[in-house]
Amino acid sequence: MITNMIVLLCLSALFPVLMGTEEVKSDCFLAKDCSDVYSSGKTASGVYTVISMDGPLQVYCEMVSGGINDRGHWTAILRRMNGEVNFFRPWESYKKGFGNKDGEYWLGLEFLHQLTRRYQYKLRVDLEDFEGQKAYALYESFSVDSEADGYKLHVSGFVDGGAGDSLSYHNGMKFSTFDKDQDLLSESCAMKHSQGGFWYNSCFYTNPTGMYLWGKDDGTLYIGTSWYYWKNSYKSLKSISMKIRRVM
Repeated sequence: MITNMIVLLCLSALFPVLMGTEEVKSDCFLAKDCSDVYSSGKTASGVYTVISMDGPLQVYCEMVSGGINDRGHWTAILRRMNGEVNFFRPWESYKKGFGNKDGEYWLGLEFLHQLTRRYQYKLRVDLEDFEGQKAYALYESFSVDSEADGYKLHVSGFVDGGAGDSLSYHNGMKFSTFDKDQDLLSESCAMKHSQGGFWYNSCFYTNPTGMYLWGKDDGTLYIGTSWYYWKNSYKSLKSISMKIRRVM
């Protein structure tokens, strides 16, 4: 009860800040993303509480992603590693977010829009196959439009970390789920070809929210967690994560 009252008081004090109309004047420190968490001196990867327009929200902060230029304060927006969470979900689930912040989860489209409409972010995608090989792709600019605009994806500035570029094909696409088809295919990508929700085009070169198949496919099923241009294959991955970091 006391904690809730403190949160409400902090939210009241910080409301102009959240709206972008005033500088911080409150004694309360409420992180907006993992960059703020990192700046506060918390440098261990794990689950932390940040603030959204709807109140406190838990996120997974990955403080080290490898490479001297990629250390610190990544806010995970997607984590897949063991198939514990069902990603074949409706629009409202993808809008609000779901899953286990210590494990597999989707952060939520509305929170992504809130963050990226106010600040500039880069995106990193990390991949691992069932043979233990790893690669990544970096995009220097990442943002998501409002729900009124279909949570349209904007991504650019690809930097290859060995994974190849499977996401630029999805640039400019609205988000689609099985109950809200906004892709360019006459059929529903989410319903018939991917078993997930994503910024499908017609349909995809990456399907990070697809079914977790434990490597038991040869790439011809097209429904697994894939990143095509790593090995020119749709074979499902052992793990894939997407994370963003504030640049301005």
